[in-house]
Amino acid sequence: MDLSDTPQEVEFRARLREWLGKALPSLPTKPSPDDWPGRRAYDLGWQRTLYDAGYGDVHWGADPAVRMIFLEETEKAGAPYVGANFVGLLHAGPTIAAEGTGEQRARWLPPVLRGEEVWCQGFSEPDAGSDLAALRTRARRDGDDYVVSGSKIWTSHAEVADWCELLVRTDPDAPKHRGITWLAMPMDAPGITVRPLRTLAGTDEFAEVFLDEVRVPVANRVGEENDGWRVTMVTLSFERGTAFVGEVVACRRVLGELALAARENGRWDDPVLRRRLGRLNAEFRALWRLTQWNVSEASEGVPGVGGSVFKLRYSHARQELYEAAAEVLGEGGAALDLEQPWVLDRLSSLSYTIAAGTSQIQHSIVAERVLGLPKGR
Repeated sequence: MDLSDTPQEVEFRARLREWLGKALPSLPTKPSPDDWPGRRAYDLGWQRTLYDAGYGDVHWGADPAVRMIFLEETEKAGAPYVGANFVGLLHAGPTIAAEGTGEQRARWLPPVLRGEEVWCQGFSEPDAGSDLAALRTRARRDGDDYVVSGSKIWTSHAEVADWCELLVRTDPDAPKHRGITWLAMPMDAPGITVRPLRTLAGTDEFAEVFLDEVRVPVANRVGEENDGWRVTMVTLSFERGTAFVGEVVACRRVLGELALAARENGRWDDPVLRRRLGRLNAEFRALWRLTQWNVSEASEGVPGVGGSVFKLRYSHARQELYEAAAEVLGEGGAALDLEQPWVLDRLSSLSYTIAAGTSQIQHSIVAERVLGLPKGR
């Protein structure tokens, strides 16, 4: 199989490199991690810049090869990542594109692409983390609205979001997977309280969200009532199958920098460390090929269970990468000094075997849906 760029892809890569060389020097200074209004403005501004240059829909409207080239080149150039646009561009947007009505797509997708609105994710609950279908947030029908009460946790970017992709229970008497509905909730609706959560790294990109009789129009329902679990599987397929594409590119860059640092500080002489870095190189090359498969599959609809295979392997590979970074950098670089290289990434990597579905959940999905093994009792 020939995986080299076609003439059209070579031209796209060259044009993108030239544009990045002109666009990146004019970017404003990136705000501090704690300045979420500033980070929102920065991330939306970058998305608007991409949109104006014709690259706004690259995450879910472009040919798979074009998307992969875009991610490779922007990462190499040090361009901003999606940031606060993560949920809108990589979760909610693709879900609405796949499952929404024409009116919903027309209302919600263009503002995401133009860098005008931010989305957050309201899935997990204090008593329903890995067992997402056990959620208790209730939504009762009242005329043309749902009236929602309950709470969510680990809600990404809630404090600066305009919309929330929200899972609610609309039929408490149905089996737990059959009484769920997927709603788009405006974050300025009365009855919403957002309480930021501080992470191990000292950031507060997550929040608790409390909902007290919040009215959400029935027109904001994506999919049918009580069919939300199926729609959720679409969201999670994108989250696990294609949302981490840019991070794989970043990890491959970090691995190269680690190898260079090891050569400079003498740790490259350790054969055990060299084998570890070599194995990680092979792992990330394989993950990149799996990523290409998942992105190609998504271009034809919704990613399949390959997303769970990817998520399982990538989570552990990322953790091992930053364990290797601590080994290469030595005691000084491994300390909890957030100014040291890669320390923030090492801390964030600890969450990857939990976020977007725990590794235990991914093992079960692979066992049942890929290998055809019987469900656990």
